[in-house]
Amino acid sequence: MKAIIYTQYGSPDVLRLAEVKRPVPADDEVLVKVHAASLNSWDWDRLTGKPRIYRLLSGMGKPTLPILGADAAGVVVETGVKATKFKPGDEVFGDLSAGKWGGFAEYICAKETELTIKPTSMTFEEAAAIPQAGGMALQALTEKRKINAGDSVLINGAGGGVGTFAIQIAASLGANITAVDLSEKHAMLQSLGASQVIDHTKEDFTKQGKQYDLIIDVIATRSISDYKRALKPGGVYTMIGGHLGSILQVGLLGGLVSTKEKRLSLLIQQPNKPLGAFITLFEEGKVKPVIDKVYPLEKAPEAFQRLGDGKVRGKLVISNQSA
Repeated sequence: MKAIIYTQYGSPDVLRLAEVKRPVPADDEVLVKVHAASLNSWDWDRLTGKPRIYRLLSGMGKPTLPILGADAAGVVVETGVKATKFKPGDEVFGDLSAGKWGGFAEYICAKETELTIKPTSMTFEEAAAIPQAGGMALQALTEKRKINAGDSVLINGAGGGVGTFAIQIAASLGANITAVDLSEKHAMLQSLGASQVIDHTKEDFTKQGKQYDLIIDVIATRSISDYKRALKPGGVYTMIGGHLGSILQVGLLGGLVSTKEKRLSLLIQQPNKPLGAFITLFEEGKVKPVIDKVYPLEKAPEAFQRLGDGKVRGKLVISNQSA
C-alpha cells in the first residue's frame, strides 16, 4: 500500500510517499481502508520533534511510528478474530492517537475502541476532520464549567480546528463569543458565531480590561497571572495547547493558584469519548467542520507546510482519491 512516511525529524521535506506492507489486524483490531485523514498540531510536533521533550512520546533518536495521522475515516475491510463491534463494509472514523497512528496511508489497523460508526449524513472528509479537534472543543465547553445563555466565552486561536468547532458549539448554547486570531480569519469567525474578534498581533486580550466566564486557549503564550486577570469571578480558564512554558505553568501550578473564584486548568484529552455527543450536534445542524483544503495523499508534505505556516482556517484533510 501507499503511505506517507518519515524516518527522521525535520521539516515537511523529510516526508515521502512510499510503498509499504499493508498492516494485518491483531485479534482485537479491524483493518480499515482509509478514505480521508486530517492534520492536527500533534502531527506537526511529531514531524519536527520540537520541543525535544515531546520526543519522549515519539522516539528520542528517531520516530518510532513512521506514519503520522491520528484522525481518520474509512471503511472496515477485515476484522480480527476477537473483534465483534464492526463488520466489513461499516463506515467508521476515530482518533488513533492512543494507538498506532498511521492515518496518512491507504490502510490502517485500529482497535475497536478507537472507532465509531460514521453517520451517513457525514462525508468521509468531514468525519476525518472531527475526532481530535471536535472532541477537545466539546470537552473544553462542557467539562470545567457549564455554559449558560449570555455567558462570555473567549477562544484564543479560534481560527483552527478546535477553535472553529468551539465557536459553533458555544454559539448553540447561547454564549457571547470573542474570537482571537489573525485579521484575515475574522470574517470566517464571525460567520461561525463570534460576536467580537481580536487580532492577537495587534491587541493582547489579557490587557484590555475585559473579563470572561470561560477562556479556551489553543495557543497559550502568557503567564498564569495574565489569564487570571482576564477571568470574571467564577470564571474558568482551560488550556488546550500552546508554548511549552505556558503549558508547564498551568499544568504544574494551575491547581495551586486556582480559587473558588477563578480556576485555571490544562485539558486532558479523552480520545473518542466525546464523539457520540458530537455526532448529535452534527446531526442537529449545530456544528459542521470547517475544511480549509483537501489534499491527495501524495501532496501531504504541502499540507504539512501549510499547517506549519499557521494560516489554516479550520482543518486540512488528506484524501485517498482512489478510495
